[in-house]
Formats: sequence, C-alpha cells, structure tokens
Amino acid sequence: MNFTPFTELTSARLSLRKLKESDADTILFLRSNEIVNRYIKRPEHRQTKTISDALNFIRTQHNNLEHSISIVWGITLKDKSELIGTICLWNFSVDKKVAEVGYDLNPKFHNKGIMTEALNLVLDFGFNQLKLQKIEAFTDTKNENSKRLLTKNGFILNPSRKDVDNESNLIYEIFDGIVNS
Repeated sequence: MNFTPFTELTSARLSLRKLKESDADTILFLRSNEIVNRYIKRPEHRQTKTISDALNFIRTQHNNLEHSISIVWGITLKDKSELIGTICLWNFSVDKKVAEVGYDLNPKFHNKGIMTEALNLVLDFGFNQLKLQKIEAFTDTKNENSKRLLTKNGFILNPSRKDVDNESNLIYEIFDGIVNS
C-alpha cells in the first residue's frame, strides 16, 4: 500500500486535498474548538493547543503519508481553498485490510450533507483503490450526529466490540461491497 502520489478526491461540491501549512489556523480551530471536539478524547500528546501544535500536526500527517501510515484529506468546497474540515483513513491493520475513518467539520457547515459527501469519497477510495475489506469508525455513545452519519452511509454498529482506549465509544463497521452510491 502506497499513498504517494497523494490522491485528491472530488465530488459535485467538494474537493478533498492534501493539508498545507497555510491550513494551520483552521487545523488549530478544528482540533481545539469545544463544539467540534465535544465527543473526542485525545491524550495530552495528541492535543492541539497552539499554532505550533497545528503545524506539527500537519507535518506529522505529511510524514505519515510518505510512510503509508495514514492519509488525511482537507475538506474544501470545490471552488474555495478554505479548509472546512478533515477526513482520514488511519489505524490500519497489520495486513492493511482494515482501516479506521476519522473526521471533523467546522460547525458552520454541519447539517448540509458535506460529511456524507466526503465520507462516500473516502469509502470509495478505501475499498476501490486501497482494496480494504473493512473500514471502522469509533464514535462516542452520545454523538448522535456521527452515529446518524455512519448508519445513513451503510455502517453497522458492532455491539460485541469495545474500544479498550475509550469505554464511551461505539464501534461501527462497513465492509467492501456495501458502500452507498
């Protein structure tokens, strides 16, 4: 599995592109805003509290991309360069057949179908380009918007699995061949 060269993804309204250092202000907002992070529990070493932290996050994502550890896309409206969110595939299984999807979005863009559009692009990429067999999503039991997004897009709750790092999380799964178009 090789993530380079980076694959931009596009839909009717969105462009999913590589993060740039000029996105640092927005990354700081997305990773520290109370609304965006209401249901996210990050360990201290993964928290983003300053512009320096945001730049380090972007540089780490570039390094992870080069080493095929994870791939993060910045979400923009198709005709704009301003970052409005991120979506990623990460936490790959050793055999590279399973990955976790993660996402965040500026609250100004909630409830507009943007994350559904972005998620479908990433699911298509994961299953058709990376040949993943399963994509997982971990979300807080109280995060109704995320749970609705996942079920609407074909993910199924796996009640027998538990997140050992966060007992508040539920684990949703989608298998190759079940992606909604």
